[in-house]
Amino acid sequence: MVVDWAIGNGTCEEAKRNASSYACKSVNSKCYKPDNGYGYRCSCLEGYQGNPYLIDGCQDVNECEDPHLNICEKRCVNTIGDFHCACPKGYHGDGKKDGRGCIRGESLAFKLAAGIASGIIVLLLMAAWLRVVLKRKRKIKTRQMFFLQNGGVLLQEKITRRRKSSDAAAIFSELELQKATNNFHKDTIIGQGGFGTVYKGFLSDNRTVAIKKSKKVNPDQVEQFINEVIILSQINHRNIVKLLGCCLETEVPLLVYEFISNGTLFEHIHDETKAHSLSWEMRLKIAAETANVLAYLHSAASTPIIHRDVKSANILLDDNLTAKVSDFGDSRLVPLDKTQLSTIVHGTSGYLDPEYMQTNKLTAKSDVYSFGVVLVELLTGKTALSFARPEEDRNLANLFLSVMKQERLFEILEDNVVKEGNNKQIMKVALVAKSCLYVKGDDRPSMKEVAMELEGLIHGEKHQWIQAEHSGEDKESMLEAGFSGSINVGEANSTSIGFDSVEDHIVPPEGRGR
Repeated sequence: MVVDWAIGNGTCEEAKRNASSYACKSVNSKCYKPDNGYGYRCSCLEGYQGNPYLIDGCQDVNECEDPHLNICEKRCVNTIGDFHCACPKGYHGDGKKDGRGCIRGESLAFKLAAGIASGIIVLLLMAAWLRVVLKRKRKIKTRQMFFLQNGGVLLQEKITRRRKSSDAAAIFSELELQKATNNFHKDTIIGQGGFGTVYKGFLSDNRTVAIKKSKKVNPDQVEQFINEVIILSQINHRNIVKLLGCCLETEVPLLVYEFISNGTLFEHIHDETKAHSLSWEMRLKIAAETANVLAYLHSAASTPIIHRDVKSANILLDDNLTAKVSDFGDSRLVPLDKTQLSTIVHGTSGYLDPEYMQTNKLTAKSDVYSFGVVLVELLTGKTALSFARPEEDRNLANLFLSVMKQERLFEILEDNVVKEGNNKQIMKVALVAKSCLYVKGDDRPSMKEVAMELEGLIHGEKHQWIQAEHSGEDKESMLEAGFSGSINVGEANSTSIGFDSVEDHIVPPEGRGR
């Protein structure tokens, strides 16, 4: 059953005409017509609640206290029959949760501060950009200055004239070599010493290279680097480490070589494990290859070249144990009308020609003497200079000449050489070494004769010069001549030394790279 009701039979308009009988007594009420039937009814206005048929029956509803009615985001303000949302100071918007809400306002001070901050940020960014640009320009200018200072223009002209040759050296930029070595990271270092550092690098064309970077030293060092570039750019020999190019954009030029993977002859002779696998046949082959290189430099090159620092540490070996002579930083070009040069003595103690040290006269025979020491190293497995040996035997050349004189050669030979070598062949190599170590340069054979003799031993040929008898004076050892190694640095190291040709005193050591 549905109970429905209404007041009277008339409409709201008709009921309002008779105030005494009008049922909607509350001032906050209203009259409305029912959905069906006739008459009228009363209800409280929106925002009010209560009994509309009583005078004070419809009371204000506080929407702010009703969580279902309060739709304000920040602050709700109740009014008679209504409410509104307000935003705190500094905010604007309708304040409603389902509307715009309260948005932080931008005061003049805030806008001013924001503008100033933005301006400062822009200025800082511009300053940083300008700094980078200026730094880059300064670096480019510095590189250009070093390039000119290091003889870049002259070298570029020489290289340009040789462009038709595929062997012409290239000029690398500093950026190329930084990229190749991960900015010269310590993990790429493959050699280090008094001369500086050698890095292993990978060029953009996938070539593996060795990059020689000298320490910051006196200007003479720069001249030696340029000297090495000029000399090596004129040499094309399978047993010489190939110079690929150089970088002149640094304070001290960088040299870029082909990478030789198997270390130095010094390591293979004096490292017990490697020495054990270095057969007599291989030792003889390496000696012959090195002799051929020096013979080529002395007589076959367009301008004769004296290496001036021949030693086992400057002979590299590739994977096939093929000899590759390196480090031409101290080398000298010899004018065709001269046979000797007057220079301050440079080289490595233990390998230095005693005649050169006493006279300051550099000749091709100085290389012959140094090569003789390398031959003795190959025969004996001993270092050129060592404090571990008795004082009279510290210099290997002295020790060797002494045992040769006493006919006790086989007492100091390396074990593998004795086991594997042919005694007659070993003796002939020893005689070659002895001839190379004569005190007087004129009594030594030329490198061409040495190379022919060693090649002949490999191929079973015979040469007569080695059998020639020499006078008693010729047979003098360094010890008998009153010369002994001036500097001794131990079993595993070698030190480059120099003597002032005028004041006859030792000048500071200068190490050399490989």
